[in-house]
Amino acid sequence: MTAKSLAQQIADGTTTAVAVCEAHLDRIKAIEPQLSAFNTVTAERALDRARALDAQQQAGAALGALHGVPIAIKDNMCTAGVPTTASSKILRGYVPPYSATVVTRLEAAGAIVMGKTNLDEFAMGSSTENSALGPTRNPWDLERTPGGSSGGSAAAVASRMVPLALGSDTGGSIRQPAALCGIVGLKPTYGRVSRFGLMAFASSLDQIGPLALTVADAALAFQVIGGHDSHDATSSTEAMPDLLASLTGDVSGLRVGVPKALLGEGVDEAVLTAFNEAMRTLAARGATLVDIELPHAGYGIPVYYLIATAEASSNLARYDGVRYGHRTTIEKDDTLLTMYERSRDEGFGPEVKRRIMLGTYVLSAGYYDAYYLKAQQVRTLLRQDFEQVFASVDVVATPTTPTPAFKLGEKTSDPIQMYLNDIFTVSANLTGLPAISVPCGFSADRLPIGFQLTGRMFDEATLLRAADAYQRDTAFHTEAPSLR
Repeated sequence: MTAKSLAQQIADGTTTAVAVCEAHLDRIKAIEPQLSAFNTVTAERALDRARALDAQQQAGAALGALHGVPIAIKDNMCTAGVPTTASSKILRGYVPPYSATVVTRLEAAGAIVMGKTNLDEFAMGSSTENSALGPTRNPWDLERTPGGSSGGSAAAVASRMVPLALGSDTGGSIRQPAALCGIVGLKPTYGRVSRFGLMAFASSLDQIGPLALTVADAALAFQVIGGHDSHDATSSTEAMPDLLASLTGDVSGLRVGVPKALLGEGVDEAVLTAFNEAMRTLAARGATLVDIELPHAGYGIPVYYLIATAEASSNLARYDGVRYGHRTTIEKDDTLLTMYERSRDEGFGPEVKRRIMLGTYVLSAGYYDAYYLKAQQVRTLLRQDFEQVFASVDVVATPTTPTPAFKLGEKTSDPIQMYLNDIFTVSANLTGLPAISVPCGFSADRLPIGFQLTGRMFDEATLLRAADAYQRDTAFHTEAPSLR
């Protein structure tokens, strides 16, 4: 069942928060060993919360929008009293004393946190294979990746262990796993959702958003977590609209830009076929397809992997064994520098080390102008491309990923091929624009495919309206993997 329908049934007394919680815990117990989607399952905490919510309802208290709805939280968002590790050895055993703003807002709306989900270490990856706790598996094919870095959250929703989950998106980490797992993933406008309590990877790119079974559920969750937060200096004061009211099903006159030049080499035939069919579905509802050009989009991957790694190098400097994180065993003759080096070497995995080193290099004296500054200049050109395009269209449509889910281990030996999986998603992070991935079909071997819509700053309402209209005419989002 969807989050929206669960909340409605609990509210009208058809079922209870405890019954819903127990059903989902049973599902987690049955399915989780096959997927490894969760780092921590908070069963007792969830049941205590469900009992309290039922008691409040019986006492006549007003019900929140997500009253009794189970939800999973990506394990890079602080949750008071619950281990939060970013799937890294360097934070093994860390239990935060406070919750991220998004967690606080979800619980204030009545949601029940069922646990923390697996991710690529510090959200650095596209396959969840970089987790220190081992990979998560795709519920549609256990030999394949669920995507990353929010692979645990995507797998948990796709396998119906929870109807909603939160992910973070730095270069596609909500949308890419959503596409590979056959669910909806929304990356809001930068600053629309508070990052307070999110463990930083690349601060100018990171954004939190929902993963859900339907666009309506994504809108419901976004409505709850969005809005200004005084704890986050980058939080926007832009007012949140009534997003559920925008889901009218009417896209007549909507102008959809399609950058055909980007859809050639490297895009799987099944993905392209499903994408073209999705465009025809929107056109049949009254949308107008418009050919557009994004001349600098091809530079998105190198620009992203310069800016993101530079910011990661800075952000992760705090994990040194003194201020934060794992501290190595100190030997008699160890110097302070030796302690730093060994603590970080033991605590960080290969991909995190790779990105720290690359980021440190591009920020170093003599290379800053040639790499980091140049990347920021191209980032500005990319932003200008979208500004020009949005003068004539309302949304931009592309596939979410160039291929369906690839096999675990298939790309781990070639980081460049792994990075290219984000070719369609990084632009939204570099420009700060909102984007959503929606299921639009399956490959010949029943692997999910998704398409992406990117919108104007703070215009999630149009994205959600278009995506919801598409789901009204299709049933891909209702199909579930056959796990038992």
